[in-house]
Order: sequence, then structure tokens, then C-alpha cells
Amino acid sequence: MSTFPNQAVPNNTSMAPTFLLVGMPGLSAAPSWWTIPLITMYLLSALGNGTILWIIALDSTLHRPMYFFLFLLSVSDVGLATALMPTLLGLAFAGVHAIPASACLLQMFFVHIFSVMESSVLLAMALDRALAICRPLHYPTLLTNDVISKICLAIAFRCLGLHLPLPFLLAHMPYCLPQVLTHSYCLHPDIAHLACPGGWGAIYSLFVVLSVMGLDPLLIFFSYGLIGRVLQGLGSSEDRWKAGQTCAAHLSAVLLFYMPMILLALIDHLRVPISQPAHTLLSYVHFLLPPLINPILYSVKMKEIRERIVKRLQPRKVGCAP
Repeated sequence: MSTFPNQAVPNNTSMAPTFLLVGMPGLSAAPSWWTIPLITMYLLSALGNGTILWIIALDSTLHRPMYFFLFLLSVSDVGLATALMPTLLGLAFAGVHAIPASACLLQMFFVHIFSVMESSVLLAMALDRALAICRPLHYPTLLTNDVISKICLAIAFRCLGLHLPLPFLLAHMPYCLPQVLTHSYCLHPDIAHLACPGGWGAIYSLFVVLSVMGLDPLLIFFSYGLIGRVLQGLGSSEDRWKAGQTCAAHLSAVLLFYMPMILLALIDHLRVPISQPAHTLLSYVHFLLPPLINPILYSVKMKEIRERIVKRLQPRKVGCAP
């Protein structure tokens, strides 16, 4: 069954005024059904990440590198979920599949800005954990406030520098294929795939994907390789357990963010026969689950965050002096 209404789709070599989005697999007949899960997921994500931001901002004892990067991770999660919602809710509420090219490119820009920000922050957190475990005595002098400020600037320049050219390149490219996207939101590889062969936009889009989603996981797993070597040299299993627990939440977040994307890349490269709904659902997992699950992971796995949340939620005792 088609996931979008029968519409005339232009097939020419000019910039299309609209793109067509696909709905949630299997739910095109009743789009309003999945509005409640969508809104619930977004509100829970905003509540969880908002709580993390609130706790870290108010507690001066958490103004340390690890928690500052966690603060940035929550910002990227909220931004990513917010950027995805307009088209998802439009499809869910009213079955709106057509999206103007300008709005599509704008959503694409913000989705990828926050996605690259999340990937960059996960890489910075891996560096933080590697330095803390592999160079514990030098850690305070290596990761100073000045160094953290430079890392933040590098993340900002990376996000903007990589993705600022893309909307302009894709906006002026000729499109030879029908402008039907394969997701419920606009992604630059999806749009670039529809362009006529030989355009710089498609080449630059591939470069962006490889320079972030190809490089970052390799560097993160390399960092964990260094951490693993150090943990093997620790004297007791208790020491290894304590050191490993400091990485548990971050490693879980890394796997949650990258594994669906790696699976999709392997499926495409190996030409594994897989239905389009299954392909689309893996994309949903990659983009929608991390903003929802990350606050839970860090609240459960990180003792200091958990204790601060419990302390803030406890009612304050009010009494009169005798």
C-alpha cells in the first residue's frame, strides 16, 4: 500500500516546489492513531532532557567537563526532537505529505545540525572518559575550562561549517527523479539522491556523511580500546568495575545513536533484501529514541545526577523555630 496519497509528481529537471514525505509504515490508513505516541515521546524527551539541563545548571558542583558535555548532549537531543516534530505531526494529524522545498531544506538543516552536534558531543565525552581513566593524574590540567571552550567552538564550527552550504547547494540543483522522499522528515542524503547525476550537492552530501558519521564512531571506539587496555591492567575486579561504570551510560548512548545507522549502511552496502517499512523504522530508532532514552540512561547510571534529581524532587520541610 502506498504511504502517500495519489498525487501528480513532477518529473523534470528543475527545482521542485514541493517534496513528498512518506508516513509511518503501516499507519497511512489511520494517520491520527500515532499522534498520541508521538506527542508522548516528545513531551517525555523534553521533560527528561529539561530535567538534566536544570539539574546541571543549578548545581555548581556539577560544573565539570563530564557534566558540561552531558548538558550539551541534552541540548542536542531537545533540538533534534524539536526539528523532527513539524513534519511528523503534520503527517499524523492531517496526513500532510507535501512540504515546500524551502521548508524541507530548513528542516534538513536543523535536523543535521543537531545530529552532528550530538555525534560531536559523544566524541568529546569519549575523549573526556579516555583522559579521566588513562591519564587520571593529568586530567585536571589537560581538560581545563579553556580547552573545553575550544572544544565547544570546534563543535559549533563543525556543525555550521559542514551544513551551512548544503541548503544552498541543494536548492539550486536540478532534480531528475520524482521528488518523493523515503522518510517522514527531510534528510540531505535523501534529497541529494533525487538530484540529477554529476551535481556538487550529492558529492558534498556524501562527504558530510563520511566526515561525521563515518569518522566519529571510529574515534569513539578507538578511545574505548584505549580505556579497555587500561582497565585490563587494573589490579582488582572491583577497580575495573568502578572505572567501567563511569563509561556505561556513555557507551549505551553511543550504541543507541550509531547502531541503527551502521545497520542501515551495512544493509545498503551488502544489498540485504529488507522491506522499506523496516528500513524506515530503523531511521526512526536512530533519530527518535536517543532523545527519549538518553536522560533515562544518565539518570540511572550516573549516581550524582540521580541523587541531585531525588534531592530536588523531595519536598522541603518548613517549620517554625521553637
